[in-house]
Amino acid sequence: MAKGILGTKVGMTQIFTEEGKLIPVTVISCEPNVVLQKKTIENDGYESIQLGYKDRRVKLANKPALGHFAKSNSNPKRYLREVRGQELYNFEVGQEIRVNIFTEGEIVDVTGTSKGKGFQGSIKRHNQSRGPMGHGSHYHRAPGSMGSIDPNHVRPGKKLPGHMGHETKTIQNLEVIKVDVERNVLLIKGGVPGPKKGLVFIKHGIKAGAVQPLNPTEFTVEVQVSEAQEAQE
Repeated sequence: MAKGILGTKVGMTQIFTEEGKLIPVTVISCEPNVVLQKKTIENDGYESIQLGYKDRRVKLANKPALGHFAKSNSNPKRYLREVRGQELYNFEVGQEIRVNIFTEGEIVDVTGTSKGKGFQGSIKRHNQSRGPMGHGSHYHRAPGSMGSIDPNHVRPGKKLPGHMGHETKTIQNLEVIKVDVERNVLLIKGGVPGPKKGLVFIKHGIKAGAVQPLNPTEFTVEVQVSEAQEAQE
């Protein structure tokens, strides 16, 4: 797995290029991800870093979790995600990973949980055809035959009504249109899986070629303190 960051889907909008071309984009808010842990081959058998995203109240975390977050000197996080590979391995525990690890025009893959549709019939769930709608047919939207009677049970994988949606989906080869470091926002061309406020994971496209390990010093962002905040202090 290449470089990546956790974010929240805000919604979709559209922007215009300098040539006047309209581009539909998805707005993804990516607050700084904190490196909570580094796993090594000696201790864990593989190399990866653990990212934490979005603060949660201290009272909602138990003591083992608080001890884990204390090692990185960070607040308790709501979402944790491991990222394998060498691209982000130079980041140390406690450092922040921001949207500036991506560049405009870069190809990324976005993973999210698709919208849940509840319990649906076979026509909507599997795109099956209905029967004649005449009153005498007595067969309209039923799932149809269950197959051979010999096994005396329904074969595994039979397309039947059931729960639809709420699955982990990945959309590949999406283009980063804009990187807004001040607002911690990414604009990505096209749609991404999931509803608004849904958790998504943006990573470098697996089909876009390899990425060299990143140098953390090149991606540090100086936090500008406003005059009002200085007056309060």
